[in-house]
Amino acid sequence: YFFLSHLAIVDISYASNNVPKMLENFLNKRKTISFVPCIIQTFLYMAFAHTECLILVMMSYDRYVAICHPLHYSVIMSWRVCTVLAVTSWVFSFLLALVHVVLILRLPFCGPHEVNHFFCEILSVLKLACADTGLNQLVIFAACVFILVGPLCLVLVSYTRILWAILKIQSGEGRRKAFSTCSSHLCVVGLFFGSAIVMYMAPKSSQPEEQQKVLPLFYSLFNPMLNPIIYSLRN
Repeated sequence: YFFLSHLAIVDISYASNNVPKMLENFLNKRKTISFVPCIIQTFLYMAFAHTECLILVMMSYDRYVAICHPLHYSVIMSWRVCTVLAVTSWVFSFLLALVHVVLILRLPFCGPHEVNHFFCEILSVLKLACADTGLNQLVIFAACVFILVGPLCLVLVSYTRILWAILKIQSGEGRRKAFSTCSSHLCVVGLFFGSAIVMYMAPKSSQPEEQQKVLPLFYSLFNPMLNPIIYSLRN
């Protein structure tokens, strides 16, 4: 439950960052946000997104060790190791988000200053810049490779090894418990990584503008709502 608690913190932070201003905009005719709060919202949005990716990878590794090396679990996944992995995930994610924000701040914004989104999502903010955003787009794509594709590959490798270990279990009850342990995590991984990869790595020409506005809501709003339900049902 150590990494699950960090996932819960990320989900709560996601909602706290996006939902209050989003609800205010829905209720008010005048939908405004000043520049500094918008940049802060973008920074926190990216930071929490990166953190969730890395935490999900740590959770898959934790399950791999628990199922494939149960006798050595307490040694491999000691309290110190878990703490180092969690802290590293948070620090690296916030530093990477800071890089995105620094690159945004170097751009001039001439107007019109209308963010065509429900919140200050990074791609929507970049569309307001009246300068070349090629470097920003390149950094976003590189970050997606390291934060989305790389971690997703590690998750798939972990669960391939887990599946192989489960199939070796003689007891039907043992296999059922092992599958039950992993099913909730796989649901969360599929929802989060699937929507994020489509949003940031699929060709933009193939995505309607309204779809680009809805997709970020899946991992910034709907996922935080669904995660407690998914894990509660599994328990």
